[in-house]
Amino acid sequence: MTFSIVGREISGDTVRFGIAASSSSPAVAARVAHLVPGVGAAASQNVTDPRLGGRLLDRLAEHGDPERALSEVVAATSGIEYRQLTVLGPAGPGFAHSGARTLGTHATATADGVVAAGNMLAGQHITQSIVDAFLSSTGELEQRLVTALRAGLAAGGEEGPVRSAGLVVVSDVDWPVTDLRVDWADDPIGELARLLEVWLPQRDDYVTRALDPGAAPSYGVPGDEG
Repeated sequence: MTFSIVGREISGDTVRFGIAASSSSPAVAARVAHLVPGVGAAASQNVTDPRLGGRLLDRLAEHGDPERALSEVVAATSGIEYRQLTVLGPAGPGFAHSGARTLGTHATATADGVVAAGNMLAGQHITQSIVDAFLSSTGELEQRLVTALRAGLAAGGEEGPVRSAGLVVVSDVDWPVTDLRVDWADDPIGELARLLEVWLPQRDDYVTRALDPGAAPSYGVPGDEG
């Protein structure tokens, strides 16, 4: 009951990975999104087993081959016919698996640096619409992922209304530099876009606050005199 995109951005020596997802179920990003800085990103959805995202990234960290990682996890997992998985590494295209018992109309689409997957979709064209929008978009990785998610919704999205959305991005520090969630709303993707407008101008400041608190800008809230 989910459509998602996993994307990569390379700037100099920095590789950034991100995932954006939306669903008719609550709190989609808490279950679907899995990312490790410098390693890659994976989504585990449909009849979701969150353990599989971590297993994909463990395998990817070991040998660096996302296609092989996906094959290994698929081969080793009981009940894999219920699962829909995507994985993206530091180079090349993403890879996807849709089990035989994936719900409803389902599809995947891949290109260099991106992979999208969905189930219970309004049509099989949705995932290609997501990938195309990502590839043609500009801006920060976060903005491109939300643009792609909105394109999937505009193309038809799920068969029913979506209720939650999330966006997670990792960069060159040990934690997500962006982690935004709309866990239940009438327009979760629109709310996610509005949250991103608030967050993005402050994103790098919060990294500075962690790494070099003496150089951190003021919080700008009552009681903060520094």
